[in-house]
Amino acid sequence: QVQLVESGGGLVQAGDSLRLSCAASGRTFARSTMGWFRQAPGKEREFVAAISWTGVITDYADSVKGRFTISRDNAKNPVYLQMNSLKPADTAVYCCAAAPDSSWSWSVRRITGYDYWGQGTQVTVSS
Repeated sequence: QVQLVESGGGLVQAGDSLRLSCAASGRTFARSTMGWFRQAPGKEREFVAAISWTGVITDYADSVKGRFTISRDNAKNPVYLQMNSLKPADTAVYCCAAAPDSSWSWSVRRITGYDYWGQGTQVTVSS
């Protein structure tokens, strides 16, 4: 059974940092585009960041650009999300996702661009 499992969420204060990790089991995603999405209460799931299988190409939502960094270590956990200068507006459940292959296009920002999803980890930022 293929699974993506996120960890690293928690309750922090505004301005703090967190590092999320996404671990895979059941198969390797070393050659897959990976992404992070988030969903706040009462809102739709939204794109946060994506990274190519080589780690060379990244993309970020405007709301997190300059504060969040996506990275990957294909030998260990497939993807990380370093979140700095957190704001209350960043409060959400954060999910990692794996694309079916290594292709890179506009689809990396779309939910439909990914085949596998984790259950998510809660990030709560207090003011």
